[in-house]
Amino acid sequence: MLLIGTYGLFGQEQDPLSGVFLLPLGLPWVLLLDGLPEPLLPWSAILAPLLNLAILILLCRRFARG
Repeated sequence: MLLIGTYGLFGQEQDPLSGVFLLPLGLPWVLLLDGLPEPLLPWSAILAPLLNLAILILLCRRFARG
């Protein structure tokens, strides 16, 4: 989402602030993973919003079955 909004890919308007909404979504995971080795910290910050997405997918699958 950050790259699509920042560079205007796939017909989206170019918006340099498109990543602002990803920061609060990943912040709890970044704080939790703060003890990782120094070279892994940028990758944990980049992949942190994906943890939220994975949790949402698991919850949707769990509760969709009824």
